[in-house]
Amino acid sequence: MLFAAIGLLMASACGGDNDDNTSSDPQNNAMEQDTTDNNDVADGSNDDEEDAVEDDDEEDAIEDDEDASANNGEEDASPDVRGTMGVLCGLEVSAEQRLVYEQVNPREGTSTTVDETLPMAYSWTCDEGGRTLSGNGIPNHGVDNGRFASRVSVQNVSIALDIEPEVTGEITAVRLPGYALNSVKFDPMTAGTCPDDAATDTDCNYAMGSDMWQMVATPGDTSPWRFNFGVDVNDAHVQPNGAYHYHGNPVGLVETLNPNPETSMTLVGWAADGFPIYSIYAHADPQDAASEVVKMTSSYQTIEAVPGNRPSTDDFPLGHFEADWEYVEGSGTLDECNGRFGVTPEFPQGIYHYFVTETYPFVQRCVKGTSAPGTTGPPGGGMPPGP
Repeated sequence: MLFAAIGLLMASACGGDNDDNTSSDPQNNAMEQDTTDNNDVADGSNDDEEDAVEDDDEEDAIEDDEDASANNGEEDASPDVRGTMGVLCGLEVSAEQRLVYEQVNPREGTSTTVDETLPMAYSWTCDEGGRTLSGNGIPNHGVDNGRFASRVSVQNVSIALDIEPEVTGEITAVRLPGYALNSVKFDPMTAGTCPDDAATDTDCNYAMGSDMWQMVATPGDTSPWRFNFGVDVNDAHVQPNGAYHYHGNPVGLVETLNPNPETSMTLVGWAADGFPIYSIYAHADPQDAASEVVKMTSSYQTIEAVPGNRPSTDDFPLGHFEADWEYVEGSGTLDECNGRFGVTPEFPQGIYHYFVTETYPFVQRCVKGTSAPGTTGPPGGGMPPGP
C-alpha cells in the first residue's frame, strides 16, 4: 500500500519538495516572529544623573532629561506574533494513495469491494492576503471499514483563510468548520432527519431529510447506536459527489503526523476562521507547556427535559439527534465552540484553537473569528450505506 507522508517546507526555514515521501513532524515547527528593536536616544544632558541601559553587545549611557524620557523612555516592544504566519506555510505533498472499502447500494442492499489507487495532492501557502489551501480532497491514509454509498473521487479544493485571525467576541455557526492538513474537509453535520414517530432508522431519511430531528453521524459514547452512516475508522464517509470528509477524529491522519499523539499535541488542520485545529490531547494547564498532556473533553451534555414529540428514547437513546445536546459551561475542558486559548507547540505564546473530541460535537460547530466565505449554510450530509 502506498501511503503519502507529510512533507513540510517552512516559510521561515529552508526546505525542498517532498517527492520521496519522507515525513517531517509539523509539531516541531516554530512560529515565525518579528521583533522590533527599540533603542533609546539621548537628546540632552543631565549632570546630576545617568541611567545605564544594557544591550546584547554594548552599554549605552543615556542622559535623563524630561524630553528624552518623554520621547525615548518606552520599554522594548513585545514580539510581533503576526497571527499564524510562518506555521505550515510551505506544506506541499503529492503522491498516490490506495483506498480499499465497500461501495454499497442502499436500494438493492448489495455491496462491491473497491480497491483503487488515486492521486493525492495538497499544498498550503501563506502571504499577507491569507493562508491558502489547494488540494484534491483525497486522504493520505487508508479508509478501513468504510462502507460508502458513493465512490471516493478527486475534488477541487481551494479556500483562503485568515492569516491573522482574531477572536471577534461573536460566535458564528458554520457548516464547514475547517479543513484538515491533507485537504479533506471537516463536515460533521448530516442532512439526515427522522420524523416524530420514527421507530427505526428505516423510518428516517439519511439524505436531504426535511423532518425535525436531525441525525448525528457518529455515536461517541451513545449506546446502543441505531444509525449507520457507513463511516470508516476515521469517522469519515463520502458525499454523493464523491467528497470524502471527516465527522470526527481523523485517526489515520493523526498517525501520519505524530507517533505519540497521546503525549503531545497534534495540529490536524485549520478552522474556517484561520485558527488551528488540534486532535484530542493537550496540556492540562492551557498556559503551561510543561504540564501533563491529557484528553480534552467536550462541554456538551444530553438534555434532561426530553420533548414530547421526540422519537422514543427506547428506540433512539439520547444522543442520536442534534437537538439532544446542549452546551453546559464548565462540564468539560472546552468552550461552546470546542476550543480554548492556550499554548501549543506551534504557538508557544498562546493562541485560541479548536479541538476534535471523542464525543459530541466531535468537530466544532461554530467559530469565534471571522469565518471564510462559503463555510456557512445547510449541512452537506452523506448517503446511508445500506444493509
